[in-house]
Amino acid sequence: MTEYQSDNAILAELGSRLSSLRVSQNMTQASLAREAGISKRTLERIEAGQSAQITNFVRVLRVLNVLDRLETLLPRPETGPMDLLKSSGKTPQRASRRGTTKEIQPWQWGDDQ
Repeated sequence: MTEYQSDNAILAELGSRLSSLRVSQNMTQASLAREAGISKRTLERIEAGQSAQITNFVRVLRVLNVLDRLETLLPRPETGPMDLLKSSGKTPQRASRRGTTKEIQPWQWGDDQ
């Protein structure tokens, strides 16, 4: 998959890969859906590349025993030693703009010269 594909193309590829994985594990759509706690129609939609709730996708990955592969997709962010020193050992809870400590003065006529 590349960054230039449309959302629909990426969903179709994910669905195709899930379908192939299911078949390689010799599971029917009905049995996978039942074990995942979703309807067969929902699984059909996922495999067809249609939009689905992420919880349903996670349930399918869990039953197929590939949930641990999400670590490769979205690894935990690493906190460096300097980041820990700056934050007194606390991990940041949200993003902030860096270097915005300077107070911004309101613009006035003639300031652009």
